[in-house]
Amino acid sequence: MERIQWQLARVKSIVQETPRVKTFTLTLPNWIPHLPGQHYDLRLTAEDGYQAQRSYSIASPPEQTGEIDLTVELIDDGEVSAYLHEGVAPGDQLEVRGPIGGYFVWQDAMKHVPLLLVAGGSGVVPLMAMLRHRAKIGATNPTRLLFSVRSAEEAIYRDELEEMARHDAQFDLLLTFTRDVPVDWAGYHRRIDRLMLTEVLHRFETQPHCFICGPTLLVEQVANTLAELGLSADTIRTERFGPTGT
Repeated sequence: MERIQWQLARVKSIVQETPRVKTFTLTLPNWIPHLPGQHYDLRLTAEDGYQAQRSYSIASPPEQTGEIDLTVELIDDGEVSAYLHEGVAPGDQLEVRGPIGGYFVWQDAMKHVPLLLVAGGSGVVPLMAMLRHRAKIGATNPTRLLFSVRSAEEAIYRDELEEMARHDAQFDLLLTFTRDVPVDWAGYHRRIDRLMLTEVLHRFETQPHCFICGPTLLVEQVANTLAELGLSADTIRTERFGPTGT
């Protein structure tokens, strides 16, 4: 297999998603169609030759040709995320390579099966690529996103997700707030637990395929609970990262 090469992408635009999250739209000289759920490596090189590299999930669907969206959370003491948030402007160039990954990805058969997507914090990013792709191809499979966030202002893509839910009878957005609960909120307001997952599963007529992404503890707990509730291991896909407190 040919090795994926590094290339210089140009920052087309930057969108402030939440107080600590930005989306960077990058135009690529060698754009390759990706599978929703894949990621790009991003590498920074200092004048003295020091390099720092991180992986970021692609937020955009493959139908967005010639460019990719990388949604990046500002991490405390995170040298790469801090540089992206504070030192990068439209027109700048960034060194990237991808797309990478073959396990936590949307396959064409997914459009024919019910889907349960579970996200904690910025773990929603690769799932958003799947949802955007699903909308682009006009899929009508029953799909639900259970999204755990600390507060309303930290719910990445919330407006777009709510718009999706309004216009797609087969897609449900289920938010749960773990810290600051909005006034008059009637939905979930706790960490994801067994009862919540049981209730969500009851919304499906048949067992769904599951994608879970977020902090390690959340991912492990949700995956283990779904298995205990009867879902087979080959229908549960997980991707995890360090703790963010969601």
